[in-house]
Amino acid sequence: MNASRTARERVRAELIREITDIARRHLATHGAAGLSLRAVAREMGMVSSAIYRYYPSRDDLLTALIIDGYNAIGEAVEKADAACPRENFTGRWLATCHAVRNWALAHPHEYALLYGSPVPGYRAPQDTIGPATRDTIVYGRIISEAHHAGRLSPPPICPQPPAILSADLDAVRELMPGVPDDVVARAVIAWTDLFGMVSFELFGQFNGTIEHRAELFEHSMTCLAHLLGLPFD
Repeated sequence: MNASRTARERVRAELIREITDIARRHLATHGAAGLSLRAVAREMGMVSSAIYRYYPSRDDLLTALIIDGYNAIGEAVEKADAACPRENFTGRWLATCHAVRNWALAHPHEYALLYGSPVPGYRAPQDTIGPATRDTIVYGRIISEAHHAGRLSPPPICPQPPAILSADLDAVRELMPGVPDDVVARAVIAWTDLFGMVSFELFGQFNGTIEHRAELFEHSMTCLAHLLGLPFD
């Protein structure tokens, strides 16, 4: 009985993998809003009712793709950070930034699902929160460890964040305990700018103007490292 159950589990896992692989291809041609369980079932040679045993609705399939995407980019960032010496905070920051860009360029349609326009009518469930924060946790750890090691020296070029942001910054500070408001605010700005740069490149805003995009990205991330006060010695 155990062997039979294991065999069924393997078949189910393989079918789920096939469904999500086909769904990712459909993202490229139809976009997230055009994703259809019936179309996926048709390509697999399944009757529509059969696919509902695995994904009861289109939103359930979208959620699975979103979770897979967040886990994939999170894993890429974690590996990039782990490959750097712990005390090389600036190197870790740059490595994680490049990991985000490299993953996005290799998986543009999955990136668009995560960071592009919201899918009409879709509301992400709580299940997506953990995977969505994997990369942010790494980023917060780099800033926090640099701060507690006395290696963070933000240049005095920014005003203090307004008091009305205090509660928001407290929420972000959970990812970087003990870091002052000024640094938390800069961290939010830097992380947002990272994804802004990647999105501009991926969604065509640089077309016809910026040709040396890798070089601009490297320069931009280095500028953000200076803004954060990461060490360059």
